[in-house]
Amino acid sequence: MKQNLSDTVIDEIREVRHRISAHFGHDPTQLVLYYMEMQKQYQNRLIETAKRSADEDPAAT
Repeated sequence: MKQNLSDTVIDEIREVRHRISAHFGHDPTQLVLYYMEMQKQYQNRLIETAKRSADEDPAAT
């Protein structure tokens, strides 16, 4: 089965990611720093995986 690679939602996500990258001159270091800052800022919206939770909590094992 062949998937439709021209999904409008995926295209929109790619466009936004490209604009963010362009804002930082397509510098990977600056992009990583930006995304790390966003991760800190919106930490309460992130979902922790079971593996990550177990790694951080020694009592979980």
